[in-house]
Amino acid sequence: MLTRACTYCLLILPGLLLLSGCDVLNFAQAPTPTPIIILPSPTPGGAAPADPFSPTATTATDTLDTPPSTDAPMPAPGRRLAQVQARGTLICGVNAELQGFGFYDNVRGQWSGFDVDFCRVVAAAIFGDANRVDFRAVAAEDRWEFIRQGTIDVLFRNSTWTAERDLGQRVDFGPITFHDGQGFLAHADTNITTPADLADRTICVTNSTTSAENVRDEMAARDIPVKINLYDTVDATFNAYDQRECDVVTSDRSQLVVKQQTLADPDAHVLLGDLISREPLAPAFIENDSQWQEVINWSIYATIYAEELRVSQANVEQLAAGTDDPRIRRLLGLEGNIGNDLGLRNDFALQIIQQVGNYGDIYDRNLGPNTPFDLDRGPNKVWNLGQGGVLAAPPFR
Repeated sequence: MLTRACTYCLLILPGLLLLSGCDVLNFAQAPTPTPIIILPSPTPGGAAPADPFSPTATTATDTLDTPPSTDAPMPAPGRRLAQVQARGTLICGVNAELQGFGFYDNVRGQWSGFDVDFCRVVAAAIFGDANRVDFRAVAAEDRWEFIRQGTIDVLFRNSTWTAERDLGQRVDFGPITFHDGQGFLAHADTNITTPADLADRTICVTNSTTSAENVRDEMAARDIPVKINLYDTVDATFNAYDQRECDVVTSDRSQLVVKQQTLADPDAHVLLGDLISREPLAPAFIENDSQWQEVINWSIYATIYAEELRVSQANVEQLAAGTDDPRIRRLLGLEGNIGNDLGLRNDFALQIIQQVGNYGDIYDRNLGPNTPFDLDRGPNKVWNLGQGGVLAAPPFR
């Protein structure tokens, strides 16, 4: 969903661009102008973070600032797992500037976040070592090409799974790791409480994201005239909003909650209750490689199924030493050959849960009540624990 400015981008001509070709529903007697889009010049970006966990830490040129080459050969399908195992590290594309999901701490030299931990989940499954990850900070506009060319092995970057991306970008998606929706954050003194109050207001949104597409379509469908300011990075978007260049900012609700805490006065803003879209966030990877897809899928399913069975980082070693529950024994590789059938060690799920945790452990560590965000799990609860959760995994049998 997010983007980061790249030095190779062309400077965008300033001015107003009128959207055309939209089918606008007329709720008023007089025709209403379609939303106006303003594109400021790209905001200069800082140096890309080097990976503190990998023995082959990357440079800024390797991560943020080099566009993918359109002439690079496509990697051969069906060989990704063998390539990763031979290399000895997983190359995982992530966000570097969204705390709680994907963030690089330049002071401590550490990567953290919900998506970052799922990179570690896959590394734990493949190597039995969650730290064998080469994190790459990937700009949103580059992510699909980096996947197709094999520059990264997998992308965990708060990316929405859509039909056009799945089919048109020639990538495959894994299980949904986070159920989200697009909302609005408004300056409290604007008295904006619903999308209907946005008429003739200015909206900040990050370019090259589904958020930009959604808000444009939503305002046109509701026949609400607005001005939309597009920015090239998430930081630029929220900085512009904080400086009152816009009345509201729109993005995934989870991102709004996280970024609100970084504003000059977090309490001076109101999170609107309305959502204008459903945003299923999922990992993406090269298509036509069924073994690699199964490795990603079952690594994620292991975290969800573990929470379904109430197997957590706190009790997994005790259960591995003495449980008689056949479901848990199969999950942990004490029975059956699920791991071996994937081309992994049979205790791959045990390694995941020991080193990274189940889904709830990962969520709480990065987004839960003991974090500055205290983001309610909402639908991101496992189905059998009640409270409207929709997360589910196929059984390990």
